[in-house]
Amino acid sequence: MQKKLVIGTRGSPLALTQTKLFQARIQSLLPDWEIDLKIIRTTGDSWALQSQKELPAGKGIFTKELEVALLQGEIDLAVHSLKDLPVEDPQGLAVALIPKRESPLDLLITKENYNLQTLPLKAAIATGSPRRITQLHLLRPDLQIVDIRGNIDTRLRKLRENQDWSGIILAEAGLNRLRPDLQELIATPLLPSQMLPAPGQGALGIQMRLNDPLTALLLPLDCPITRAHVSAERSFLLALGGGCAQPIAALATTEGDRLHLEGYWSDGKKNQRREKAFIESQTPQELGKRLAQKILEYREAKLGEICIFP
Repeated sequence: MQKKLVIGTRGSPLALTQTKLFQARIQSLLPDWEIDLKIIRTTGDSWALQSQKELPAGKGIFTKELEVALLQGEIDLAVHSLKDLPVEDPQGLAVALIPKRESPLDLLITKENYNLQTLPLKAAIATGSPRRITQLHLLRPDLQIVDIRGNIDTRLRKLRENQDWSGIILAEAGLNRLRPDLQELIATPLLPSQMLPAPGQGALGIQMRLNDPLTALLLPLDCPITRAHVSAERSFLLALGGGCAQPIAALATTEGDRLHLEGYWSDGKKNQRREKAFIESQTPQELGKRLAQKILEYREAKLGEICIFP
């Protein structure tokens, strides 16, 4: 049996950091194996400083080149941020492993000790995410939204350099993985009641070839609870036909024997909807589809201008 495997990853600081963390877990599981990294540049990396509106059309701009390398046998597995991974697998590949999830929440990073409620009137908040923008406008219609691109360090630098900015919004998982030493940041978690995250946010998706014997060896690194949660969220996204550039959000949680899912959709204009559902015996995928159907029924009926249901 082979005693070597190659992990494919993007070359961004966050991608490398989270891949190396997963590499260390594999090494602990398979101490006698040689485990190498291969950095692969994706289409999305070439457009890293562009706004989401300017990104090339189509899904998988941060993943396609890694998937090609997998199919061609250049790498044995690819580590993705699950929120960047299209919900439909290419033929011959599968999300074989989903490790335990980091925090799915967003963080408000401010220069002074503000939270979302105490930010000054018409404060400037930087984010490039349509999902975050539409939900921010629900909570604080007065806020001035500034577009921002780049990796975490670039965004933190821009916050320091722009005196008229009050804050930025980042994913807590990325900050925890890349910059756990930044204790000086004034960071306030945005609760799900304030802002739902992107489907799969905070989770990694480990993509492998179908029927690869390596999958069985690495199965102890899979987290069934995280898999159930993100499966419901991604099923919701799939049923709505959405991608990472659309204002769609979802978060699944477990309470006792029940799997709960809360989802949000917006057309980016005047129509928005937020719904909840739970199951005790159905599959996570069925829960995601059922919740999406509620959104679709609302969308097709064109009910009202802004309609939020807790």
